Amino acid sequence: MRDVYIIGAFSTAFGKKPDASFKGLTREAYLGLLADAGLETGAGIETGWFSNCGMGSWGQRNIRGQVCFTPLVQDGLFPERVPMINVEGGCASAMMALSGAFKDVASGEVDLSMAMGVEKTFVPGDAARTAEIFEGGIDQIDPQEWQAYYAAAGQKANKPFDMGPDRTVFMDTYAMQACYHMARWGTTQRQIAIAASKNHWHGSMNPKAQYRFEVSPDEVLADRPVSFPLTRSMCAPIGDGAAGALVCSKDYLDGQPEAVRARAIRIAGLAMSGGKYRDLDEPGLSSVAAQKAYARAGLTPADIDVVELHDATAFCELYQLEMLGFCEPGTSGRFIEAGETRLGGRLPVNTSGGLVSKGHPVGATGLSMVSELAAQLRHEAGDRQVANARVALAENGGGVVGFDEAACAVAILTRADA
Repeated sequence: MRDVYIIGAFSTAFGKKPDASFKGLTREAYLGLLADAGLETGAGIETGWFSNCGMGSWGQRNIRGQVCFTPLVQDGLFPERVPMINVEGGCASAMMALSGAFKDVASGEVDLSMAMGVEKTFVPGDAARTAEIFEGGIDQIDPQEWQAYYAAAGQKANKPFDMGPDRTVFMDTYAMQACYHMARWGTTQRQIAIAASKNHWHGSMNPKAQYRFEVSPDEVLADRPVSFPLTRSMCAPIGDGAAGALVCSKDYLDGQPEAVRARAIRIAGLAMSGGKYRDLDEPGLSSVAAQKAYARAGLTPADIDVVELHDATAFCELYQLEMLGFCEPGTSGRFIEAGETRLGGRLPVNTSGGLVSKGHPVGATGLSMVSELAAQLRHEAGDRQVANARVALAENGGGVVGFDEAACAVAILTRADA
């Protein structure tokens, strides 16, 4: 397997964009990607991987990437006859796309590949269509299976399963896991609020974040309840956006100008895992993906300088810190409370603002993490820069199978000179 490098990483600003189209968001992200890689066109791109979850709810059920890139081909910006592979894995779709591009280059099949994620989840005046997009992230063929699973788990989780009309079922599953963590380990609602507040602070410094304001822990706790212990400020918002990455081989990189080579980021390890109906006491699928990624990179959690992880709710940050090996089980609440995950702390987490502040256009989310980490490793993150960042980790999960996500990817990125 060959070494693989990111030479371009870009994300649009995330937010509610009722006037933006899928094709428009694709164009914005793609042109930003070319500019970041120092390219005028994508003439050297040999494969494309396109991630999206909800375009079918807008009438485009198939060939989504081909449709979005046709205008760019017609304008001579994207090469003709390039295979475009459409991928969907719930909120993990974007990292699935990156995994495909990575494998194309690592295997020697191509020297330059593109991963692109595009999503619109905000539909003004049509909450049912937004709900339809998210409902696809859980089994709709045999829903009685997960309904019975959650009902049985309610007593152990210290929270009965009770779906509400004002939220997705995912908020209830996260809330059940949070309540179980609180009951077993003594984790507090305030510790979850501190994680949310920290990410809103980070997001206030990110010009591309959907929410760019600070929220104190007290304000997080006082916000509208969603599903106890989660409040609105602890949950990712609905929004739109696009993000992408260009990945290449060492041979391709060596042929680029010094300015491009100096900003290259190496994908040291990338691994995926699949979800299952697990017991609440059993480690989640992200722990499996992380162990694989660490092994492939030849690194350990102690080597990581900065993390972007999938906090669809603020509790997810606590849980994933433990699954990724940064905290012993049950200690993540205290780790966060001590300020270790803030900028300036031992392990800055979600410097972008995370999903709760940066936003969560599901098909683009994982690649937006990569864009943030590329900026950190290039030392181009401005006010939210992590000092001397050299090694980074991204964790992106999507869909739900019981208390697992359906799919998860973990990527470890390093400076090329690390």
